[in-house]
Amino acid sequence: MALIELKIYSEVLGTPAEVNVVMPQPNEKTDPDKKLKCLYLLHGIADDHTTWIRRTSIERYAEQYGICVVMPYAYRSFYTDMKYGGKYYTYITKELPHIIRGFFNISDKREDNFIAGLSMGGYGALKIGLLECEGFSAAAGLSSVADIVDCKKHFEKTYIPIFGEDAVIPDDCDLFKLASKKNNDPLRPRIFMGVGTEDFLYEGNVALKKHFESLDYDFTYRESAGVHNWAFWDEYIQYVLKWMFV
Repeated sequence: MALIELKIYSEVLGTPAEVNVVMPQPNEKTDPDKKLKCLYLLHGIADDHTTWIRRTSIERYAEQYGICVVMPYAYRSFYTDMKYGGKYYTYITKELPHIIRGFFNISDKREDNFIAGLSMGGYGALKIGLLECEGFSAAAGLSSVADIVDCKKHFEKTYIPIFGEDAVIPDDCDLFKLASKKNNDPLRPRIFMGVGTEDFLYEGNVALKKHFESLDYDFTYRESAGVHNWAFWDEYIQYVLKWMFV
């Protein structure tokens, strides 16, 4: 496997941006015409584009499946086009895939593209998976900020630059409303959710689980003893990869 640290310029953000990529290293047996499957892996609110590499064995896990993993930096944006800040949703969903496919031999087929994340990134992965279902065939959220409205009590100051002073959450940023809206879409993605039973976000995850189960999704849920930490996510990203790629 190769680890590539990209420093690019984002026209959407109007600033330099950093992305980490892990992917199989070519050798004499590599088929140059075979395009790789790709997982976009999103970080949490206290993390950046390096943290999945630093705190888990994602490179080793990805090697088992021969996939590319793209880990972008999205600040504390909740993967949203911020009211007072960068357009991180547009950057992640539109500009970055175009850049990545320009640099690397990555498939642009829906069935070969996936998205996952933890905490804020779990929210982002589920939101992007639902809104951009023509581009992603599956989405996984670990310890997700599942109920963004209820979680205002945890992230009130963080919400202001994203949604404005009144922190009014648009319908397309509410996972419950999004899941209902996309329920009849033939391209709705497969969904995976995982959470620890001692996680401070557990109740919101259970509520969203029940909502997905009331709808017509290909939905997988897993829980076990655990809190909001990297020991849990290092274990659960392995379940996600097996669910996505086997």
